[in-house]
Amino acid sequence: MIPREAESTLHRLAKGFPVLYITGPRQSGKTTLVRKAFPNLPYLSLEDPDIARIAKEDPRGLLQNYEHGVILDEAQYVPSIFPYLKTLVDSEKSTGLFAVTGSQQFDLLAGVTESLAGRAAFLTLLPFSTTELMAVEKLPSSYLDLCRKGFYPPLFDRDVSPRDWYTNYSTSYVERDLRQILNVRDLSQFQLFLKMCAARIGQLLNLSALATDCGITHNTAKAWISVLESAGIIFLLRPYYKNYGKRLVKTPKLYFVDPGLATRLLGINETQSLFLHPLRGSIFESLVISDILKSKLNQGIDPQLYFWRDNLGHEVDLIDDETQRAYEIKSSGTFSTDYLSGLEDWQRFSGQTSDSCFLIYSGETATSYKGIHIVPWNGIRKRD
Repeated sequence: MIPREAESTLHRLAKGFPVLYITGPRQSGKTTLVRKAFPNLPYLSLEDPDIARIAKEDPRGLLQNYEHGVILDEAQYVPSIFPYLKTLVDSEKSTGLFAVTGSQQFDLLAGVTESLAGRAAFLTLLPFSTTELMAVEKLPSSYLDLCRKGFYPPLFDRDVSPRDWYTNYSTSYVERDLRQILNVRDLSQFQLFLKMCAARIGQLLNLSALATDCGITHNTAKAWISVLESAGIIFLLRPYYKNYGKRLVKTPKLYFVDPGLATRLLGINETQSLFLHPLRGSIFESLVISDILKSKLNQGIDPQLYFWRDNLGHEVDLIDDETQRAYEIKSSGTFSTDYLSGLEDWQRFSGQTSDSCFLIYSGETATSYKGIHIVPWNGIRKRD
């Protein structure tokens, strides 16, 4: 079992909140994490039809049997249980910890925020990070191999190829579950939408163009993007909001949480094909930004991540507003001083020093140039 960085965060939050709310994409390791973090808590899966039936018919009676704490797994199947959980938490008899997990954030979050406001701590768990894989010596030596394999836990504890796993993951979850939530009647249209999203990885999100290419309305494309983001399939990187004397781009960029799913949707099945693919740089960029996102979420920190671009072409791939760090990301394994132009522009406009600027590339050597940190793709978290 690969240790998760978020486990220490769960223990910290458990000291101050009676309910822990853990969400994230399916197969990201939520159940494994919670059961390992709290081995003494009883476990109930609301995906089990028999338990779900009892939870729906007699939620109060069910919870009274677990007034000292329980793990409620896949709680999105019975959202009606949350008001009863609130009552139990507020009762003097309850001294336990209640860990609630769910895969579909859009269903579960509404119930938690309405019923358990002030009583629940939130944590989003994404698939493995590079640091977690590196700690157990399971991180591939090549970023190309990692982009194809991705980070989902089953790919590291089963004898299954990424191609087979992502094909079935896409069919059983991304297409089936999300299609039902969105009430999509034409499966081929939704499949095309997913592939067109992958084809736009790392690009500014133009909903009108995306809708036109998929034969759907603008509002439909907006709704589908929102659900994919809530489900932890994609994430939208918003533009930096502070104006340093320049007009800024206001459209978000589209990235995939997991590069393995993106490469599968793009039909990339070989490492050589990925190296030659025109979207290799964008996929690498998505991998790096997603890894920094995971670092924040694993610590229970609300990510304040943005990109910066003005109407004159000045651009930086990633701004961490919390630390005021700026990152430029290049898939090349060879360093070039041309890669630093965006970071140098950022320094002039923001007033930040070169020590807060990082160039992340696919090479192996960590160095610096004019005070800017040059960091290999698998070494950025060491600088946290």
